[in-house]
Amino acid sequence: MKSVTLKIEGMHCNGCAENIKALVSSEAGVRGADVSFKDGQARILFDPQTVREDRLVEVIKKAGYQVPARGQ
Repeated sequence: MKSVTLKIEGMHCNGCAENIKALVSSEAGVRGADVSFKDGQARILFDPQTVREDRLVEVIKKAGYQVPARGQ
């Protein structure tokens, strides 16, 4: 398992955070996601053999949010 923390821009409320959490959580290989509107970030636990980090970023961007920088 791998954990990644992604900074997310473009969230306007807790509903945005819940939307991102639902989208990311529906990806195969994702074991857990915690998205915080207040902190402007998502912490995702996933199986790197099933889903790539780039795919998770793509899912977030497709929903209309920005992922400007990645951190661990």
